[in-house]
Amino acid sequence: MRLEGKVALITGGTSGIGSATAERFAGEGAAVAIIGRNTERGEQVVETIVANGGEALFVRADVRFADQCRNAVEQTLERFGRIDVLFNNAGVFHPKSIPECTEEEWDETIDSSLKGAFLMSKYVLPSMIKQGSGSIIHTSSGWGILGGNDAAAYCAAKGGLVVMAKAMALDHGPDGIRVNCVCPGDVLTPMLHDDAAKRGMSWEDYAAGANERPLGRIGTVEEIANAVLFLACDESSFVTGEALVVDGGGVAG
Repeated sequence: MRLEGKVALITGGTSGIGSATAERFAGEGAAVAIIGRNTERGEQVVETIVANGGEALFVRADVRFADQCRNAVEQTLERFGRIDVLFNNAGVFHPKSIPECTEEEWDETIDSSLKGAFLMSKYVLPSMIKQGSGSIIHTSSGWGILGGNDAAAYCAAKGGLVVMAKAMALDHGPDGIRVNCVCPGDVLTPMLHDDAAKRGMSWEDYAAGANERPLGRIGTVEEIANAVLFLACDESSFVTGEALVVDGGGVAG
């Protein structure tokens, strides 16, 4: 198993890409701490992992707030003794252009993704530096590389994560710590269905846009989890500062 004996901390771990990655990591031998705002969903993910023979912990936390991030890290270290992988996956999406976007929507988007990744990394890094190893992965997006329509705050947050990962890779490579981004395209998640609804589109019309991309379909959470697993484990031991695009060829087109 590729993560046997490792401990992973996953934000936004209660649904979608986060929960799929938590289950994938656990299946590869990792003990998993899941961070999120929805206690019911978080406990369901833990129950699933434990039922399949894994070890998991749920900590209710909002990554926009430093004290909650610090507490989540402390609880993980208290329970498992170390953190080998940090997957900064929390985020929200408001389909708005700059004139349409409220200050509150802007702040929520930036703080959930970019500030949250900063805070979680800030509190996890000391333990990784002490042990001389670690892998940090941020969930960016294809739109963090090329941009997208009616998504200014989201693109700003996800683009910031790509460059922040590069800066962190430079800072912490000498500490034995790798930092990368995974950049999904459209993936079958609750957030994607919510985006379609907010744009006033039927799911059928929304999903039809994937037909124009090279692979002609929307991705699955399992496919993104596989990419995150690659960045988390030793198979990517010479990879740092990179943005791995997993989008069925959308950026390539």
